[in-house]
Amino acid sequence: MFKDMNIQELLTEKFLRYAAIETQSRADVQEVPSTPGQWTLARLLMKEMQELGMEDVEISEHCVVTGHLPARLPEGHAPVPAVGWMAHLDTVDVAMSPEVHPRIIKNYQGGDICQNEEKQIYITVSEHPELLEHIGEDIIVSDGTSVLGADNKAAIANMMTALEVLKAHPEIPHGTIYYAFGPDEEVGLRGAKAMNYDKFPVDFAYTIDCCALGEVVYETFNAGSVTLHIRGVTAHPMSSKNNLVNPIMAAVDFINLLDRAETPEHTENKEGYIWVTGIRSDVLNCTVSMNIRDHSREGYQHKKDLLRSALEMIKLKHPKAEMSLEITDVYGNIYDAVRDDNRQCIDAIYRALEELEIEPKTIAMRGGTDGSYISTKGILTPNYFTGAHNFHSRCEFMPMVAVEKSCLTTLKLMDLAVRNSET
Repeated sequence: MFKDMNIQELLTEKFLRYAAIETQSRADVQEVPSTPGQWTLARLLMKEMQELGMEDVEISEHCVVTGHLPARLPEGHAPVPAVGWMAHLDTVDVAMSPEVHPRIIKNYQGGDICQNEEKQIYITVSEHPELLEHIGEDIIVSDGTSVLGADNKAAIANMMTALEVLKAHPEIPHGTIYYAFGPDEEVGLRGAKAMNYDKFPVDFAYTIDCCALGEVVYETFNAGSVTLHIRGVTAHPMSSKNNLVNPIMAAVDFINLLDRAETPEHTENKEGYIWVTGIRSDVLNCTVSMNIRDHSREGYQHKKDLLRSALEMIKLKHPKAEMSLEITDVYGNIYDAVRDDNRQCIDAIYRALEELEIEPKTIAMRGGTDGSYISTKGILTPNYFTGAHNFHSRCEFMPMVAVEKSCLTTLKLMDLAVRNSET
């Protein structure tokens, strides 16, 4: 398929160009986008989309890039669904450098990969035996001082390469294809929430935002963010007995009411959790930040109720303190949007993988995608693999054979939208 084009080479060239743009998002900035580099990447993508034949390409006030490729069908062809793809512009902030310096390991022959000789940083086979599945392949890694940013620039390269293939092969029919690139996915799916869906009038959509070859996701967490506010009472040590209320100690008492078995480090698969992600305090005011995650709506609601009950208990223990709890829903489970009359886009992923001879690996994602929000807008948006591994870590790596197969899956889904409309 497409033997006249070197898909891996196109993907590599595009990924390296996008990775060179610093787009790490910031949770502490409320403006969308949260960092200026996301504008830089958005403008580059707008230009490239126009050059590759997309129409009505524009960037919104919140840095969401949208555009569509008009249908190219034989005269008299049956209507074809409008299909969308969305990827995010930002890379995650995990307290590492926002600058990404990729390097290509040509024809990997096994063994540990040295990311940074000067700093002696390695990806080791003992910790990542999955490396050995890619002997003989080209692999892209970071220099160990940052994430690689395959999450989600591998998806951006995928989508843009698919456009280039369609432009180079005018004989390939396709329906109307919509693209969206949004900012700040890593800090609460802000781009998907800020998007004007009049610019994305699709029957269904896809994200490409998970890891290894063959992975398919249509179940994600229900997610919420929680902030506990505690205002204590200050007093000089000379008169502090029975007067001073230490907000830090009140926060500790609250946290100790949580079940240690229901934290991220003790859960897996579809087990939900409450994660204490930060504490900020002085002698008067303390805030505790938490995340709630659960695949089931019932489990998600139970965790909300548990936190509210814990607050009432702590109020009894510290009656002089002022306390309040903010709970904000961040995204929902894609699966809750699946119905018999719309799941054809999920079925198409499995058919695409079958035709490409890729073994599917269905997983319930312990996280969320832009599709977790888009699906709540009535547009079912499942997710499939980028081909990369170890997102959100310095050990992130891209085996280019798997990344190429992800791009071929994108092209196959475009093809299936046409072929399925003929039956």
